[in-house]
Amino acid sequence: MLTALIPVFSIILLGYLCKRFGFLRQPFWIGAEQLTYFVLFPALLFEKLAAASFDISTALPMALSLILTILSLSLLLFLLRPVTGLSGPSFSSAFQGGVRFNTFVALAGVSALLGGSGLTLAAVLLLGMIPLINLLCVITLARFGSGQQTRIGGIFLEILRNPLILACLVGFSYNLSPLPLPRGMFLIFDILGKAALPMGLLAVGAGLRIETLKSSGRGVILSSLIKLVLFPLFTAGFCQLLQVQGEPRAVALIFSAVPTAVSAFVLARQLGGDTDLMASIVTIQTVLSVATMPLMLEVLGATV
Repeated sequence: MLTALIPVFSIILLGYLCKRFGFLRQPFWIGAEQLTYFVLFPALLFEKLAAASFDISTALPMALSLILTILSLSLLLFLLRPVTGLSGPSFSSAFQGGVRFNTFVALAGVSALLGGSGLTLAAVLLLGMIPLINLLCVITLARFGSGQQTRIGGIFLEILRNPLILACLVGFSYNLSPLPLPRGMFLIFDILGKAALPMGLLAVGAGLRIETLKSSGRGVILSSLIKLVLFPLFTAGFCQLLQVQGEPRAVALIFSAVPTAVSAFVLARQLGGDTDLMASIVTIQTVLSVATMPLMLEVLGATV
């Protein structure tokens, strides 16, 4: 497990070092993140879903196990809020830290441990999880953040515009259609998709703010315990309840064990969350996950 994940975290470290020592300037990283999010990852997800052969009856319980985990932990966070002493904006950032997942790290981990068939299942997961998580986080920020109130219609519009969701929907629709699979077109998507994982991991490393490691507090501790410990434990429990086994279970556990998403910082800044706390949560969880991710996956048996 550790051997498979070492390259993932090594590339994240390389991205941080390139940014830290000025080998690649800030404008490069802004463009790299946009290219990865809007082009490379959508190409990867479309190619995996459009040409895949999978049993939807197997994929649905896998997705449901994570959906139930997210809803359960969201409820737990809201129940704990009165005793945490966190302000509204700080709670909204802790909430994001507890329920969001880093898509770049998750897909890289799935690829390293399971290969192409795992990536296909991961694409199915994203189709259900991204809308749910974004909806919960935006509603929480609209309620507790210090920014302007966000209309529900605007939330759904942003979800529909999400390039990862669009790629999954188009790929899944193409898979179900009788249309042929032009080899040339899929070679293009395959080449773009192969660049997605390393570029995404480099961008994750470049986004880390190591200076925030000196900051700690209830928000960091709460979100990290929930995301890095309870999230995989709850997922394993729901997988057991729903009889999710083999590769689908491994994919669900990998997604559950990754740190929170760098994009949480952007959302916190847009909707009035605690951006300093969010930056600390993202960085500290990413650093901690070097140890917690292989440990949790090994303990919970994320193998096929």
